Amino acid sequence: MTDRRAAIGTFVPAGTVTPSERFEPLLEALRAFVAERVLPAEESVGHAIDAETSRDCVYPEAIRELRAQARAEGLWNLFLPGEEHGAGISNWEYSHLCEEMGRSPLVAPIAFNCAPPDTGNIEILIEQGTPEQRQRWLEPLLEGEIRSCFSMTEPEVAGSDPTTQRTTARLEGDEWVIDGRKWFTTGAVGASVAIVMAVTDPDAPPHRRASMILVPTDTPGFELVRSVGVFGHSGGGGHCEIRYENCRVPAANLLGERGAGFVIAQDRLGPGRIHHCMRAIGSAERAIDLMCERALRREAFGSKLADKQMVQAMIAQSRIEIDQARLLTLHAAASIDARGKKAARREISMIKIVAANMAVAVVDRAIQVHGALGLTDDSPLSRLWVHGRALRIADGADEVHMTVIAGRELARQAARLESQGDGGS
Repeated sequence: MTDRRAAIGTFVPAGTVTPSERFEPLLEALRAFVAERVLPAEESVGHAIDAETSRDCVYPEAIRELRAQARAEGLWNLFLPGEEHGAGISNWEYSHLCEEMGRSPLVAPIAFNCAPPDTGNIEILIEQGTPEQRQRWLEPLLEGEIRSCFSMTEPEVAGSDPTTQRTTARLEGDEWVIDGRKWFTTGAVGASVAIVMAVTDPDAPPHRRASMILVPTDTPGFELVRSVGVFGHSGGGGHCEIRYENCRVPAANLLGERGAGFVIAQDRLGPGRIHHCMRAIGSAERAIDLMCERALRREAFGSKLADKQMVQAMIAQSRIEIDQARLLTLHAAASIDARGKKAARREISMIKIVAANMAVAVVDRAIQVHGALGLTDDSPLSRLWVHGRALRIADGADEVHMTVIAGRELARQAARLESQGDGGS
């Protein structure tokens, strides 16, 4: 009989993880920075990002000031685990830092140069980039001088199945010629470079058809058609529709091996998914704070909302769900540290479902307790809800991750039955 623990991965209790000496000071410094500098300026900075970001304005002055302060305090590129480019902390440690950023998911990550899609693009440039590519694109991204975007999803085919993509890149002499249409290219407004997933070998097996190619956004044939409105919002870097038409870049702009686009995408999305989940927990924590404040201050029908059993049930259920999601997320982070992101794919899929759904549920309850105020832009709750709801689709829909989890569980059970001689029954 197979060892059950070996088959499913050993659960990592929080108490077994030993933080490094630098973890606690970083956490306290970041927590203070978010509370004292980000949240008080959140509304004005968020408005500036929405209104002023353009091809000629990568970062508005309001966010540049925050970024300079964060960097001066050593709160910069914290998402990178190594010491060469990052703070040298583990994924488990970064989970706690990222949660604090999630209290202001649209401003705080940008302030610390820890915002997607730059984070994922930086990671694959470190892993796959040539020395020339790293010098041209990685170094400015790490310095916060430029932004990037990731161009994978297409409107005509299922975004969750990148093997069906239609955008092509054919090699003509020493140039790639790219043709196709993308959308939800997040952050394209003001970005200097796009990492494009395109079919380079149409006759290859499905998972070897596509490659990643670096495309400067000022390349002729790169057309930013529009910023797609999402729940009525289309500001900032946007979720953009891009048209590639006879878009020519040097052959040397291939990122990684030819035909490795699918593998690179999976490697890139793994850490990104866990970062999203960490921030979702922070958003939910802010929502329960606001929910409790409202309940303790607001009176209706002769008593505080906090005295109503229905409101108490909302608060209690929210606390249970937040803490459950946090424990599962910390386990996934510790699993990545111990076994690598590929081996932890099941745990990543699990938290992607749990954290996104939890965040939506908690914020929704907070909106309900706030009444009409919760629906307005006078409260951060509506923005937190939109951000959480989009997470149930971004980086893989819930249903796709369910399939991953079920597939791994069925494979484990099939192996167990086979070891018992029951494989054919």
